[in-house]
Amino acid sequence: MHEDIIPMKRRDAERLRIIHKVMDRHLKQAEAGEILGLCERQIRRIVAAVREAGARGVIHGNRGRESGRKQGDGIKDKILSLVKTRYSDYGPTLAVETMAERGEATVSRETLRKWMIGAEMWQVRRRRKKIHPWRERKAHEGEMVQMDGSHHDWLEGRGPKMVLMGYIDDATGRAWGRFYDYEGVEPAMDSLGRYIGLSGLPQSIYLDKHSTYKTNRQADTDELLRGETAKTQVERALGELGVQVIHAHSSQAKGRVERNFRTLQDRLVKAMRLAGIKTREEANEFLEAYWPRHNARFAKEPRERGDLHRPLPKSLKLAEILCLKAKRSINNGFLIKWRSRLFVVQTPSRGMIGQKTEVWEHFDGRLDFRWQGRSLEVREVEKTEAAKPSIPVVIVVRKKGKYIPPSDHPWRRHNPRLHHNCYLERIEPL
Repeated sequence: MHEDIIPMKRRDAERLRIIHKVMDRHLKQAEAGEILGLCERQIRRIVAAVREAGARGVIHGNRGRESGRKQGDGIKDKILSLVKTRYSDYGPTLAVETMAERGEATVSRETLRKWMIGAEMWQVRRRRKKIHPWRERKAHEGEMVQMDGSHHDWLEGRGPKMVLMGYIDDATGRAWGRFYDYEGVEPAMDSLGRYIGLSGLPQSIYLDKHSTYKTNRQADTDELLRGETAKTQVERALGELGVQVIHAHSSQAKGRVERNFRTLQDRLVKAMRLAGIKTREEANEFLEAYWPRHNARFAKEPRERGDLHRPLPKSLKLAEILCLKAKRSINNGFLIKWRSRLFVVQTPSRGMIGQKTEVWEHFDGRLDFRWQGRSLEVREVEKTEAAKPSIPVVIVVRKKGKYIPPSDHPWRRHNPRLHHNCYLERIEPL
């Protein structure tokens, strides 16, 4: 490039034009500062640099120079070779942290990311940022509780896989939870019963759309007649307890419980590692002493005083609500089918045939059959036994006799055939 040609940006060219006006006394330094967005002191420095170095004075002195922190080509090749052979499936951040921990190499995350992109070992992932409106915390404790299950290797391979059924109060951030083998109806109801026993009934519960909490099936006939939508067992139980159910449309909507899970996946995992926890029973026992420490560190005071948790009414029995409920028909043999099992009613009555009975299945295996508000006494039978009528049913069929209408029946008065003789009497002979 010719020495008289000075490459510069459009901004530098505009700055040089304004500086020349200042040097020619067409503009004051304060006015030039307002135009360029610089202070008077900086304008004086640029004017001095232009008088000394000419047009190059408006260009920063470090432009075009190599960074003093630039890695040599040999170090770059060495690190990329190390990543390719040992950390081929690692991302830039994890690779940097791992190499630093092992004392193999020291490089910044952004530098390694650029090197890996240039070597086609990493692909740029552009994610469209979603904007989620901020929601203020509820004002009172117990006004809303967020509930969810966290699937994570909580024991780091020392024991079985577990799911933490977690609860967190929206107003205070006070958390509680318990470990289970899976996320389903039984863990949800068992943990809900334990939470109610500790804190009481909340006003509302915020859930996601997991199949345990939200169903996609169509409403059955009974639900349509009652003007209701299809509900899961958890929704049905919460409705009977008088707790409002709110479903989140995204994980960000229930961010309080999600962020709490991330904290627990870091702190709780390490605490159980130090304690040598290896089983689910030991983990749940450890949690009883862990929650007070966790809440003392992260919980906060609510915006308004007053706990809106309600005590469980004496008229309600949790064991009769936190169970599986379904309806089954009583057939002509007074048999009830439930999960490929047959049960016969011990005290049958003719009015039961074709009627619906409600089956309550408790999680300890007990079954309760309810008909018209009372419990039915049933006995389980085998299919071969059910084929034979175990209870004789006598059905009396009454034969209807020939019906002869009385003489004053309207049919007799208006039937012309019955009055034929009287008609003949009125006809005159030819």
